[in-house]
Formats: sequence, structure tokens, C-alpha cells
Amino acid sequence: MVQQKKQIRFIPQILIGIVFVLNIQAGILFFLNPDQYAPAYELSGIPGNVAIAGTGLLFLMWSVPYAFALYNPYKHHSSLIQAVIMQAIGVGGESLILSRIPLGSHLLLRQNIWRFIIFDGIGLLLLVLALYFVKRKI
Repeated sequence: MVQQKKQIRFIPQILIGIVFVLNIQAGILFFLNPDQYAPAYELSGIPGNVAIAGTGLLFLMWSVPYAFALYNPYKHHSSLIQAVIMQAIGVGGESLILSRIPLGSHLLLRQNIWRFIIFDGIGLLLLVLALYFVKRKI
């Protein structure tokens, strides 16, 4: 029974880990290869590459609370709450940004913002589920 409880306690770390790894991966890819992502956001040249690389850097910076929550979500409970809030702000903000683009225009841009909304929405669900397990002290 004790072994089973220890195994279950890893569930929040697995859920947080999925979000953390995907966010870090996106950050690194955007930072190191901005020219591959800039066109999807209708950006080009040096300004576009710098904007995308900067976004990648922000992804990496924003991952700090996720790292603490991943290490020990029970001890660093507040980091998990911060990660949930940050993820929710991301989904909400991306949705507001999408609403600023007229329907039927900038289809590639809209598609990529939708991709972020879905990506961050799934991340939000995983983090909320992790928080649920932590709150229940499972």
C-alpha cells in the first residue's frame, strides 16, 4: 500500500514534467531557429528573427516556476499555483490576441495562434490536474 501511494505521488511530477519539457523545447527551438518560425507569424528578416528569438527566451524565463514545481510539487506548491496562473494567462491572452485578427484574414497567423491556444490549453489542464493531486496530497 505504501509503495502504491509513492507511485501515485509521482503523478503530479509526470503531468508537470510534460508541460515543462514541451515549454522548454518550444523555447529552445524558437530561440535557436527563429527563421523557421517567423514566417508563421507573418514576420521576416532580422526584426522577425529577433522577435521570435525573444519569444523563445521568454518561454525559457517563464519556465522557472515549472522547474520548482516539477522538482517537488508538494514542497513547492506555490510554484505550481504560479505555473497554473501563468498558463491560464497564456490561454486567455492568446485568445484575446486571436480575437483581434479579423475572421477570414491572416489565416496562417490565426492557425498558429490557435495552435498556441490548444498547446497552452492542454498544458493548463495537465497543471490543474497536477494541482488537484497535490491538494489531495495523493
